[in-house]
Amino acid sequence: MKVWIVRAGDGATVGDILRRAREDLSAIAAGWVFVGKKRVTSATQAVRIGDEVRIGKPGPKEAPAEVLWTCAGLVACVKPAGIPTVPDHAGAAHALVARVSKALGVRGEALRVTSRLDREVSGVVIFAQTEEAEARLKAARAEGRYERRYVAIAKGELPAESGTWDAPIGRAPNPLLRAVNGIDAKESETRWRVVARTHAFLLLAVAPITGRTHQIRVHSAYAGVPLLGDRDYGGPTRATLASGSVVSLSRIVLHAARVAVPDGTGAVLEAIAPIPEDLRRPWAELGGEPEAWDTAVACALA
Repeated sequence: MKVWIVRAGDGATVGDILRRAREDLSAIAAGWVFVGKKRVTSATQAVRIGDEVRIGKPGPKEAPAEVLWTCAGLVACVKPAGIPTVPDHAGAAHALVARVSKALGVRGEALRVTSRLDREVSGVVIFAQTEEAEARLKAARAEGRYERRYVAIAKGELPAESGTWDAPIGRAPNPLLRAVNGIDAKESETRWRVVARTHAFLLLAVAPITGRTHQIRVHSAYAGVPLLGDRDYGGPTRATLASGSVVSLSRIVLHAARVAVPDGTGAVLEAIAPIPEDLRRPWAELGGEPEAWDTAVACALA
């Protein structure tokens, strides 16, 4: 990300600034240019002295979107770790919504966001293609019929085999993070179950009942079992075993494995995202049994 603070003589428009910064004007169309927090849509947009112009770069090389199904005005797809669900300051083209719209041959605005996963979290994301489908999912959330099952690896120990975390979550002093009893805290509920143990690590099945930002990550850290790879909330990024071998984590070990939603006729639509190799590998290296993942995806939670 290149940042340019507009000075006297730099120019009067965003286009002037890009030329002075030796950046191509195509960065605007790609969604990589911002004045402050607002995305720029035209090279003729005016700037003032002191404005902060941010010029992003392309994200990871685009891979074909993995669409699981389209049905009843909904689109279920798999988000890999490392990309955002929606456009961010690095641009628009690399976001999941852009990849899925391209795969379906529709405009990005045609996909309505009904859920988001953090950049380093993988798994099922469902978009709505119609206003009716969007309203149906909103109602399903309010009625507790929007079911989500996450799987995660955490470090530490819990006092029981299953339970519910219900501490309220609000904004942390760092506006990018969240905290229990933070600013404007709201009621939050996460159900969990310990599926397997190995050394000092737990394989968890988790179901967020509410949908607060970073909810699972915040609740697990507050319970004393931060997620592996989650440096923002105290999770270790590596684990050293008794043998001396080191297990390294490339991202947060959290995956949205299954989502079930109503189709509007009384039936339920289910989407399942297989456990990716970059999560299976560290669990195996920690000594975990591969069959535990299947249990984590399918087991009941109280």
